[in-house]
Amino acid sequence: MTGPVPILRPYGDPLAAFLASTDPAPVLAVISDVVGPSYRPLGAMMTVLSETEHVGTLSSGCVESDIALNALKARESGQAMRVRYGDGSPFMDIQLPCGGGLEILLLPNPDRDVLRQLAKLRRDRVETGLSIDLNTGAMRLAPCARTERDADRLQIRFAPALQFSLFGKGPECVTFARLAAAAGYTCHVASPDGETLDQCAASGCRVTQTTTPGVPEDMQIDDRTAVLLFFHDHDWEPPILQQLAQHDALYIGAQGSQRASETRKMALQAAGVPMDFIDSLHGPIGLIPSTRDPVTLSVSVFAEILALAGGAAT
Repeated sequence: MTGPVPILRPYGDPLAAFLASTDPAPVLAVISDVVGPSYRPLGAMMTVLSETEHVGTLSSGCVESDIALNALKARESGQAMRVRYGDGSPFMDIQLPCGGGLEILLLPNPDRDVLRQLAKLRRDRVETGLSIDLNTGAMRLAPCARTERDADRLQIRFAPALQFSLFGKGPECVTFARLAAAAGYTCHVASPDGETLDQCAASGCRVTQTTTPGVPEDMQIDDRTAVLLFFHDHDWEPPILQQLAQHDALYIGAQGSQRASETRKMALQAAGVPMDFIDSLHGPIGLIPSTRDPVTLSVSVFAEILALAGGAAT
């Protein structure tokens, strides 16, 4: 006979799952120490709802089941506990393929009020930090410059999640929107083209119909927003870019050749746009030069932005 089949939801939001759970005592598991290579970073979280149901992942799948078993022990005791796997672990029969070491902090009764405040700040795109006592599990919100730990405390930095604002029409815009949405990122598309909007909306993107070039009032752009212009008619670009100069975006780029990029910058300079903004524009966009199909372009640009953003929100 076989045991119960684990229900793994590695791509869900562990914090949201914890707060939404009707279970009286879900357990929050947090990576509290990393030695050597690791599949997931310090501060990564997983919510254990039962022995067989977990949201999030802390390894490549090699220790999640044992984490769940230990989480249930922590729930029974009502006390925070730490478990180590791999390098320095007493569990010789549980190996990490990467060869490193992980310490997991199990929190059977984390402060829900603090976690609700954290969730709200994340929704509002406000950078914050979570400080956790490694011995008691007590937690509080506290700004921190980076995720780190010392002997008694783990500090986890939460930056706003990367998001995308797209302008344009056609297959390049639609393909990139689908890629970003499939990867779980928030994507807002502004376009004068109804077919483009319909296809982007079908992929889960927020869409806004535009009739003249400009930044929609309902489009939120901050320093964790990547902005992309996908126009073949480059006359749409200067008015949009002039307005974007007033925003502190992480990345602003427009498709087109080197010649199109130079023409674009000359038009902005003639319009009196500050040179520091003009010099910050990306174009031609992407890591792969001279791409000639929407899929390659999208992957190339997506990788360029992730490399710039650091690929994570913590």
